[in-house]
Amino acid sequence: MPYTCNVCSKSVRTPSALQIHQRVHTGEKPYIHMCKICSKGFSQAAHLKHHKMIHTGEKPYTCQVCYKGFALAVTLKQHEMIHTGEKPYTCKVCSKKFTHGSNLRTHKMIHTGEKPYTCKVCSKGFSKAANLRQHEIIHTGEKPYTCKVCSKGFTRAAFLECHERIHTGEKPFTCKVCSKGFSQPSSLKRHEMIHTGEKPYTCEVCSKGFTQAAHLQQHGIIHTGEKAYTCKVCSKGFTLNSSLKRHEMIHTGEKPYPCKVCSKGFSQPLSLKRHEMIHTGKKPYTCKVCSKGFTQTSSLKHHEMIHTGEKPYPCKVCSKEFTQSSNLRKHARIHTG
Repeated sequence: MPYTCNVCSKSVRTPSALQIHQRVHTGEKPYIHMCKICSKGFSQAAHLKHHKMIHTGEKPYTCQVCYKGFALAVTLKQHEMIHTGEKPYTCKVCSKKFTHGSNLRTHKMIHTGEKPYTCKVCSKGFSKAANLRQHEIIHTGEKPYTCKVCSKGFTRAAFLECHERIHTGEKPFTCKVCSKGFSQPSSLKRHEMIHTGEKPYTCEVCSKGFTQAAHLQQHGIIHTGEKAYTCKVCSKGFTLNSSLKRHEMIHTGEKPYPCKVCSKGFSQPLSLKRHEMIHTGKKPYTCKVCSKGFTQTSSLKHHEMIHTGEKPYPCKVCSKEFTQSSNLRKHARIHTG
């Protein structure tokens, strides 16, 4: 006989399992399940045991394809599906496939709009308890996972692990079309859209397509003009918090990513990567019309507008059109003075 949670309707097999599950909603973390190193609490002893491996660095389960280590056998099994491409769980609404059932259950909430986990500070809703816990750190400012190389802090161990690949140069995920390597499977997935041309997210204002929903959301701010993040030094406004953080390095002079060839420092790993192409001469993105090469896809896209004549950014005052939003902003100063 299954036992069902009154909050999220999840079914479990035993009353004790239901009691443990309900701690997700109540936030209860018994003192006996507290980490002695960082004082983080857990609802289950097994979760505490897994957490301790973060401090010890123990990863006894290794992927035979890319040699990535994992603390849990089940996590290794899920990871191996990246290499096999296996996605046995399919959404009945949109046919999207997933590697395991929990991801499918979470995905279904996109269609139902269900968000059973609510932040007590700002009332924002979430479809997963883990996402709520991750969000709550925004309010506390807690970043318990620190990079040993550059001391940058992270809210999750997984984020730290991905970041560390910047320093090690590890890129275990490879594109089957052009052999380009990536540090994260999500980055590989986004890159593959360059070859397929897929852009599933479209702007309702100018019909520009994007490979990611986040990029579409960021792009939408161009039309609204909203700049919610302001520099405390010079009062310059930014549409993204990440853009503000990068800008602040101008004032601090911080450049944590140096070029191994000429020792030039950069504030972002992506800027370093683009710079390195000066030394290698690599230009992986080529125009199909004139064969001119570019170091960035964005540069290629802007160049292609020369051939297509496309100018998606019109001036609201004089209707003059531009290929880039930055050129439109410069032009707008003529009218504003």
